Amino acid sequence: MSITNQLMLFIDVVQQGSFAKAASIHDMDNSSLSKQIKKLESTLGVQLLNRSTRSFSLTSAGEEILHQAHIMVDTLDDMKSIADSYQVKPKGMLRITSGMFFGQQYIQPAINQFMQQYPEVKITLMLDDKRSDIIADHFDLAFRIGKLDDSSMIAKKIANTHFALVASDCFISRYGVPQTPEALIALPAVIYGNGDVSLDQIKISEQAHSDIQKTFKMRGNYKVSDVRAMMEAVQAGLGYALIDLFNLEKSIAEMGLVPLLTDYKLSNMDTAIYALYPHRKQTLLVSEFIKTVQNYIGEPAFWVDHIPNYKQLYK
Repeated sequence: MSITNQLMLFIDVVQQGSFAKAASIHDMDNSSLSKQIKKLESTLGVQLLNRSTRSFSLTSAGEEILHQAHIMVDTLDDMKSIADSYQVKPKGMLRITSGMFFGQQYIQPAINQFMQQYPEVKITLMLDDKRSDIIADHFDLAFRIGKLDDSSMIAKKIANTHFALVASDCFISRYGVPQTPEALIALPAVIYGNGDVSLDQIKISEQAHSDIQKTFKMRGNYKVSDVRAMMEAVQAGLGYALIDLFNLEKSIAEMGLVPLLTDYKLSNMDTAIYALYPHRKQTLLVSEFIKTVQNYIGEPAFWVDHIPNYKQLYK
């Protein structure tokens, strides 16, 4: 293995804080990775890591060499980006991460189209509702829904978020149609929650057709981290829910759902759907795949049509 690859392994060991995690990224076993780090130390003639049974720390030499290794990797990536800019069509490896439901519903169909158009491209898709560290986990592209909180990434908005309050026909038969936000929050809710994301608050106007908004806390006996499970619970009548329209796999009529409080102005809470990538990953492969996703989703996003006349609601 070249010293360049060994230095990249060294970076990953430090970033992951674990030989095991770094090894898993590269499909290596612990012992093989450890041997490569020892060979690197032997080649350089210095100890990079102070090892103990359960942990390690950087030596002074290790800290300086780690800094230079990062510069080396950035330089190599810059050279690759320059080369990629001269390509006439996308090729190479693309590592993508996305939330589970969004990835299954929208990223996978885009991948199907993209790989048929560019058969030389290799793609790895990691679906996980817990947000990955894009740089540490070596992703080229991430799709995120919500507010932006990572200034080190380039963010491209690919779609607006469109919220609605929905409940099933059987829920309405049992509780009636709530006429005010206060009446709604008195009813049971199905709440989506995963990590730092929890859709348990509604920011909505206090009165119909008013711009003055207030935040209401939802109450519910069921909180779930999976979009499909949430929607199935709503369809079963366990409660109403605050959803983004991309959560709908088909029209609300087909799903047995109705929108609630449509005369009230509902906030999107400054959220959107973004494609994120590191500064050094501005390649033709990344930009063309983002275009493919945007074209698949459409403008406005095709899921807006899942609620008839949605553009006139929640104003």
